[in-house]
Amino acid sequence: MSNSEHLATVMVNAFIDAVDRGIDLVPVVADSTSTAKISPFMKKFPGRLVNVGIAEQTLVGAAAGLAIGGKVAVTCNAAPFLISRANEQIKVDICYNNTNVKLFGLNAGASYGPLASTHHSIDDISVLRGFGNIEIYAPSCPVECRQIIDYALDHVGPVYIRLDGKALPELHDEGYQFKPGDIDVLRKGKDIALVAMGSTVHEIVAAATQLAEAGIEACVISVPSIRPCNTSQLLAALNTCKAVVSVEEHNVNGGVGSLVAEVLAEAGHGIPLRRLGIPDGQYAIAADRASTRARHEIDAAGVVKNARELLTRQ
Repeated sequence: MSNSEHLATVMVNAFIDAVDRGIDLVPVVADSTSTAKISPFMKKFPGRLVNVGIAEQTLVGAAAGLAIGGKVAVTCNAAPFLISRANEQIKVDICYNNTNVKLFGLNAGASYGPLASTHHSIDDISVLRGFGNIEIYAPSCPVECRQIIDYALDHVGPVYIRLDGKALPELHDEGYQFKPGDIDVLRKGKDIALVAMGSTVHEIVAAATQLAEAGIEACVISVPSIRPCNTSQLLAALNTCKAVVSVEEHNVNGGVGSLVAEVLAEAGHGIPLRRLGIPDGQYAIAADRASTRARHEIDAAGVVKNARELLTRQ
């Protein structure tokens, strides 16, 4: 295990290595060079980056044009502005036309904290799950993030990668092998399944440790691959437990909680499910990350509380 690393830094290093190995990669930013931490790439490859200014629709359109011209285009800007301001361009220019663009949603979830709902991205997964052709990923640690990016740059077709805005510690060693569609069972257990995507995976890892101290065995399931998703694999992991708690820094609708609910319902499996996230019809509060997660019960303490409540009702 290594120290924590910012996923945007992982992204930029992956871009540099990709160009070094011959991939004709062109990052496109919307005055977001600082957000993307892209300076090392710019220094090594001056003239290769395209900055369209604060114009997210142009960002996506330009990336589509570059891809049609044979480049591997990658957009790098804040998730809330990418998904909201360029929604139609993503839908039509990228997804409907199956254009080879990789969309990086930076500082996703409530990463911007006190900047509040204008800067929070708690609907990006739900929006993109409504679009066709695009693959959707939410890495939870640096090693996983790097492997997802390397896969995405080699894959031909639209990809969205949701990146958290804070440095994250490793959950895997160097022997880890990412496979599109696979879930990642980090800990086995028979009492309750804890399921999360992205940075909240760290919360369920911590929660499982606390539950174990109380004699409760939690199965810890990370879902880095939202689409494709091996739903049979996910169902098999869920079936070992008496109840499920899903956790995400995203609205409870359309994200990993919805994915779990769909899998259980379509299989006719009556296991109780509690979805933790930003509640239906609400926004995340304007606060630092710890306060935000505590308020919405998506921190380790909130997960433990809800898991115990759910099991008590069995």
